Amino acid sequence: MHYTGINHLAMATRDMDTTIRFWRDLLGMRLVAGLGRPGYRHYFLEITATDMIAFFEWPDVEPIPPKDHGVPVKGPLAFDHVSIGVRDRNDLWAIRDSLEAAGFWVSELIDHGFILSVYSFDPNNIAIEFSCPVPGVDIRSHPVMADKHPSAVAREGAEPRPGIWPVPTPTPYAERRVYPGEGRELMLDGDE
Repeated sequence: MHYTGINHLAMATRDMDTTIRFWRDLLGMRLVAGLGRPGYRHYFLEITATDMIAFFEWPDVEPIPPKDHGVPVKGPLAFDHVSIGVRDRNDLWAIRDSLEAAGFWVSELIDHGFILSVYSFDPNNIAIEFSCPVPGVDIRSHPVMADKHPSAVAREGAEPRPGIWPVPTPTPYAERRVYPGEGRELMLDGDE
């Protein structure tokens, strides 16, 4: 398998216009696609050439309760926060200044040793982080396990372990089918 990044993270909003104003106009992400019909919208914003964030607009969804980044909770939870990478600390300062000027809470710059980060929330109370690498530190090239009591599986190391899961039987080319789904209308000629 060859991964290329996060194609898109799909979130939910009740107010697409406010969401677009935040992600496109405040944070500078391009709105690259939009699907819609009464009671439903699905819009995509470009983070990088290979990564997007997307939002479904559903009229009955409510913003999630605010939850501080990385603070343990009890009960159902899908994810803690999303961290979006930026080039360097100048980008972090620009994001921090923009969020603060627009009246959004935003943290100070935090040095995690391998990344620098600022934290905030979008209008849907989605916990977001913006991070840049610390120059000269690359945990992807040199994985580090600082947990003093890692689980047995974590002690096996960074690389994927063969033989853990059944070996798949490849679907024969003659049996490979692709079915139509939402979004095909983005590629249709306007005359159709």
